[in-house]
This record gives sequence, structure tokens and C-alpha cells, in this order.
Amino acid sequence: MRGLLIVAAPVTDARAFDPDVRWRVHHQVAVRPEPFGALLYHFGTRKLSFLKNTTIVEVVTSLNDHPDARSALRAAGVDDASAAPYLHALGVLVSSQMLVREENT
Repeated sequence: MRGLLIVAAPVTDARAFDPDVRWRVHHQVAVRPEPFGALLYHFGTRKLSFLKNTTIVEVVTSLNDHPDARSALRAAGVDDASAAPYLHALGVLVSSQMLVREENT
């Protein structure tokens, strides 16, 4: 049968985004500031991502300076009530390997 998929156990993504841990930009990612925000290019995967405003650029580039993603958001002036779109964007960047979990914490 075509189109049939049976999953015996739920699959968990090891790269799932957790805003309560420390993240950093992958060492193979270059961040290039642009008038609209920034471009992120991953030299390993050849993926390109666009950051559409300067607030998300500030959050992404300061992730390594904070104990977790929520702290980076607050430092950039994003309150908890406004955080959902930013958390979603960070999750997308994690799934595309632009951001990685900081293991040395």
C-alpha cells in the first residue's frame, strides 16, 4: 500500500528547541547584518535563513551570553507575553541546524 506509515514508537527529535537551556550559533554559520535584519548561512548544510528584524538578530547573536534563550529574549526587550513568535523562530533555526545547544554549561 502506498502512503501508509506505521510508527511503533514516537520519534523524538534530539534537536528539539528548549528555551530554558543555553544555545549558540553553530560554528559553521555566518551572520551577515542587512538593513532588514540579517542573513544566516550554514557552510556545512548550505542552508540560508533570513532574520526579518533587528530584535531577532540581537537575540540570536547574544544567545551565548545568556544562560538560556528566554534570558536572551528578555535582554533584547522581548517580554514573555510577546515571546511566542521569537521562540518559534528560534525553534526553526534549531531545526535547520543554525543554532545548537551549548554543551559546556
